[in-house]
This record gives sequence, C-alpha cells and structure tokens, in this order.
Amino acid sequence: MNRKGLREDMDYKAAFEAAVRKVRDEGRYRVFADLKRHRGAFPRADWRTPSGKVREVVVWCSNDYLGQGQNDAVIAAMHRALDEAGAGSGGTRNISGTTSYHVELERELADLHGKPAALLFTSGYVSNQATLATLQKILPGLIIFSDALNHNSMIAGIRQGGGPRHIFRHNDLEHLESLLAAAPADSPKLVAFESVYSMDGDIADLAATAALAKRYGALTYLDEVHAVGLYGPRGGGVSERDGVADQIDIIEGTLGKAFGVMGGYITGDAVLIDAIRSHADGFIFTTSLPPVLSAGALESIRWLKAHDEVRTQHQERAASLKRRLVEAGLPVMPSVSHIVPVLVGNPVHCKLISDVLLEDHGIYVQPINYPTVPKGTERLRFTPTPFHTDAMMDQLVAALEALWARCNIQRLGGHAA
Repeated sequence: MNRKGLREDMDYKAAFEAAVRKVRDEGRYRVFADLKRHRGAFPRADWRTPSGKVREVVVWCSNDYLGQGQNDAVIAAMHRALDEAGAGSGGTRNISGTTSYHVELERELADLHGKPAALLFTSGYVSNQATLATLQKILPGLIIFSDALNHNSMIAGIRQGGGPRHIFRHNDLEHLESLLAAAPADSPKLVAFESVYSMDGDIADLAATAALAKRYGALTYLDEVHAVGLYGPRGGGVSERDGVADQIDIIEGTLGKAFGVMGGYITGDAVLIDAIRSHADGFIFTTSLPPVLSAGALESIRWLKAHDEVRTQHQERAASLKRRLVEAGLPVMPSVSHIVPVLVGNPVHCKLISDVLLEDHGIYVQPINYPTVPKGTERLRFTPTPFHTDAMMDQLVAALEALWARCNIQRLGGHAA
C-alpha cells in the first residue's frame, strides 16, 4: 500500500514489454521495411536501412499485384480529383461525406460483379468485419458456416456478431454439407468463404459451394479480395471467371490490392445492401474515403475492365517463377493462383532468409509467420507482377539456392541441402 492507502500502481510497462518479448523469443517479431516507391520504377523501391543509408531493392511481396498504384491513368484521375475536390471527404457518408466520386464508384463496383448495388467501406478488413457482424443483427439466430482458413477480418466479424457458428475444414464440401444437414432446417444460414486463399494460393470450388448452400437454404458470402482485378475477362474475380457471380449472394472485395489504391466494398441485392448501409456501425460511424482515393479506384477498375492482357501477363509471370523455383529444387507449396509460397517451416530461419535477401541481395520479401499462418508452416510469400523481369527472377532463384544451402533447410524431395 502507498501512504494514501491505495495499492501500488500496476506496472503496465512491464506487461507490454513481456508481450513483445514473447513474440521476440518465438522468432516472429515483425520489423517493418522502410520503403519509398518511385513512380514508374515498380517493383523497384528505395529501402532505408537501420543505419540510415538508402539502397535500391526489388519488392517481391507487394499486394499491388498489377502495379496499378503506378498506372498513369490512375494517378492522373487522382490529381484531377485532388484539384477539383480537395483532400478529405468532410465527414461520414451520412453527414456530408457522400460525393459523386463515391456514388460513381459504387455503381462501377456493382457493374463489375453484375449486382444491383454496392457499398463502400474504408478497407477490406472493415467491409468483412462490419458486414458479417451486421448480418447477425438483421437475421437473429443466423448460423454462419465459415471455412477454416478464412481471413482474420471475417473471423472477427463472425465473432463480433455473437451468433452460432461452425467451422468447416478448408475447402472440404463434404464436411460443410454434414454441418449444414445437422443444422435446424428453419434457421437462417450463411456460408462464408474466400475464392483465392492468400497464404496458400489455392482456390475454392465456387460453383459447388454455391449449389450446396442453395440446397440447404443458406446465403453465400464470398471474399474475393485476392482475386478482384486479377481473374475474369473484366477483373470481376474468380466468380466472374467461373461464371457463377449470379449464384453468390454477397461478393466482397478490396480496392487496396489489384486496384492499387485503398478501400473495401460489398456487392449484392439492393435491399440487402441498403440493410447493411442502414445498420453497420463500421460504415455509419466512420469518415468516408477521400474523393482522391475514390477517383483513383474508379479509374483503376475501369482501366482493368478494358485490359485483360495485363491479367494474362500476370499469370504468365507467376507460372514462370513457380517453374524456376521447382527446377531449382526449392519447396514451392502447391498453388493454382498467382500466389507463390515457399515453405521454410521455422520462424527463425524464415526471418533470417528474409533479412539476408534484403541486406545482401537487395530482394525484399516479408517473412510470413504465426499467427498469419500456423506454426511450423512459416513461409516466404512471393507475388510476382507483370513488371518482374526474367533477370529479376534469375537473381531471386540464385539467392534462394545459396541461402537454402547456408541454412540447411529441407528441399523438395525430402533432403536437406
């Protein structure tokens, strides 16, 4: 007790230090690379080293999958919007923060997915979290069936809603059907899943999942974050590529990856979108996207709708990198998408390889450790773009071969280097 008869103050700082120390001890402490992108030079960027020096590096882990953040048409549209409307939106969508840029962007997104309506959010994370939580408000007793590898934002929204939920094994439709069959027939239901799973690079069977959900009277909620802009003849995602967008009730996406800007959204039936708009706290109580971002995203979507050749180039680059890594005997994880994961399996080794690639070879790829992926599956996640050249790939593969030998990590075929 102190002299006022109160307990001594809790040592809050020690608790924070212990939390950070735990992450460090497990080898998964995250260090941010201080990068400066240069217009027209993507995927090259300047990296400021811990000592303050600046050197050029090649970025291999950007989610700007098509380099749209460097597209002259996108940048010009953003300049025009900045000159015309100024910096910020001025408020929430309900209070002065809805502009013609937002309205046009929502119309373009609805058209992209062949849906009657769309709703903008400040990020893909918020669009998932807010929508999945709000659906449980609107539909009391809603049972959500969620893929085991769904993104953290989907999990957060499902948990926030507080309703009943079941987790089905990843992409296992037999397990999903057993859960659906066991649920009360008269209860509202929703199946939540992704198209492209960003850490493994596999793709769900959208047609079969939608058909199964319909058979049991369930709504479908599809996260296309790592597919919009990249798949389908106009960039509508895997649902457009597979011709099943009309069979999915809610399609969610992002403006911060293939479209190269920032923001998230959902698309669907007009009354469903209106209900989310009217009840979602994550939409109602936050400042809307600045007009400059909305204008850039709008131009990016329109541009990519008309340039399917960029998607073809992107797929070729991903296939080329996978082939080179396999030929070198490096442990590329199976992937049918543009994601190229290379298994390391140890957080310390994973960070070591990432650090050496950056410091000695000018190659930047962030280590992917727990909790993003399960412990024991730590990996390097490469995201080749249409702008990664053969020479860049040759440099990367040579550096990885040397590092695999140095770290004595297991290669394909089960033998250590």
